[in-house]
Amino acid sequence: MERSYDVIVIGGGPAGENVAGRAVEHGLEVALVEEELLGGECSYWACMPSKALLRPTEVLAAARRLPSVAAALTGELDVEAVLRSRDAFTSHLDDTGQQQWIEGAGVALERGRGRLTGERRVEVTRADGQTTTLGARRGVVVATGSRAAWPPIPGLAESGAWDNREATTTKEVPRRLAVLGGGVVGVELAQAFARLGSAEVTVVEMAERLLPREEPFAGEELAEALRADGVDVRTGVRATAVERTQPGAPVTLRLEGHDDVEADELLVAVGRRPATDDLGLEQVGLTSGGFLDVDDTLRVTGVDGGWLLAVGDVNGRSLLTHTGKYQARIAADVLAGRPATAWGDRKANPRVVFTDPQVAAVGLTEAEAREAGLAVRTVRYGTGDVAGAVLLGKGVAGTSQLVIDGDRDVIVGAAFTGPGVGEMLHAATIAIAGEVPLDVLWHAVPAFPTVSEVWLRLLEADGR
Repeated sequence: MERSYDVIVIGGGPAGENVAGRAVEHGLEVALVEEELLGGECSYWACMPSKALLRPTEVLAAARRLPSVAAALTGELDVEAVLRSRDAFTSHLDDTGQQQWIEGAGVALERGRGRLTGERRVEVTRADGQTTTLGARRGVVVATGSRAAWPPIPGLAESGAWDNREATTTKEVPRRLAVLGGGVVGVELAQAFARLGSAEVTVVEMAERLLPREEPFAGEELAEALRADGVDVRTGVRATAVERTQPGAPVTLRLEGHDDVEADELLVAVGRRPATDDLGLEQVGLTSGGFLDVDDTLRVTGVDGGWLLAVGDVNGRSLLTHTGKYQARIAADVLAGRPATAWGDRKANPRVVFTDPQVAAVGLTEAEAREAGLAVRTVRYGTGDVAGAVLLGKGVAGTSQLVIDGDRDVIVGAAFTGPGVGEMLHAATIAIAGEVPLDVLWHAVPAFPTVSEVWLRLLEADGR
């Protein structure tokens, strides 16, 4: 059995859905192939459930900062209610609503595993083993996302450790949790479980600080906050082995030069790898298992004819849901024959760590800007040193920083730490993407009393 469409999208996560929906809006006939849940990792096992676990305790912490409110807080956090709320946010792992949206948008849905079998051809294998061949008149888009990466530590693969999927769908809070990795997933879930009632949470990070890809002050301030929550933060430490005698038994994480960590569960959060295995890439001259290199039109390099595109985590440009959706819109425009190139995900890539305090950043770090050869100058101001932050309660602190290209007098990077600073980030994204001169930005007056007044103080610190 064979069907033909203008566009075939392999992968029904946020990026794949956006390609499909926008391509249909352009008048193209589209098929979407997905073997798991429509909505992908973000909807069910990552962004949404992790934030649902973090938000209740963030609200409690915010209330406790206000003496006039803190006295009204009585009783204990209802952990079971938090877990039920998380399940509601993830639709109880039911994608019926997503399917209705896909079909309502006019996209043909093919349930099964999609594999490339040749130029513009995709074979779909359903759960019952039956196959269907699809042909693409214009192009095929790979949007299969990423999976948790597991380091080659002896005993880890056999230990029954968690990755993000087990952690975000757990039915109970472990009494003792060890977290291998101090990146975004590691720190968010470490704080979530510490605040939800885990008696012992230990984070082990091989780099010298948490969030090693962000500004040093961000990792340092976050480590201090985690320790205040009772988390044992160990940086500059390498894991050498994992031991677990049987399922359900305690797990031991052995560390080089440090005391071992014994826990009831071990969460592996050391990064992501592209989900490009078993896609038939060899059939079109590519190698399975790695990121798919693309140009700025999202076309995969090394494939003649420009008919194969890749969007989202799978191309390695930016492993974030919002940038995957951005790339998806570009790819749909390209397939519709419209002039479009992706550059925002390279120049002004926004990212938020939803811990308390939050870490929000966009564009280049100071170190990256210097490595790029820019005439760098930086300015900093205390996030908590403006009236809007003082009104949030006692102990509100953090750091706000701008990285400036002195030759052009424009911002190329920004970073903020503090409660809720993710909501301040879009202003920085606009300034960087639009290359707004600082002399112009000076006239963008922040409202008083908001935390965004820190923008005024940063510009003043730069001599405006």
